Amino acid sequence: MSLDSVRDHLASAAPELEVIVTDDSSATVDLAAKAHGVVPGQIAKTLSFQVKDRIFLVVARGDVRMDNKKAKAAFGGKVKMLGLEEVENLTGHPVGGVCPFGLARPLPVYCDISLKDFDVVIPAAGATNAAVKVAPDHMAEITEAQWVDVCQPPREMT
Repeated sequence: MSLDSVRDHLASAAPELEVIVTDDSSATVDLAAKAHGVVPGQIAKTLSFQVKDRIFLVVARGDVRMDNKKAKAAFGGKVKMLGLEEVENLTGHPVGGVCPFGLARPLPVYCDISLKDFDVVIPAAGATNAAVKVAPDHMAEITEAQWVDVCQPPREMT
């Protein structure tokens, strides 16, 4: 059902985008990078947060972590990550397939500026083996996302 809601959303908002379904799981950043032959940073992970009674999504490159001070300043309070069951209930997507497309209910979407390091990023598409290749600005446009700076610099590869 979740994959269908993503396809429906993209069919109307961005019909030029194709949902890519792989045989391999792309439920984690590392698995997704391997499945799509890209570096982990190019995977656009969608995280679900709450500040007070406000719930929202943040899409960031796969190799960064939230910066608590930046997030608190940007969102007006301490940011709390939602639990797995709550994420699926609110987004309609299983963990590992959460994305800003085809949501079960409208949620504010924010894109971290870290995504702009790439011409194309790969967010999930409603299933643990589905994704979309999209330019960061286009993703922000079709999800009506606001740009924020809430992540630490990318991790150094060792």
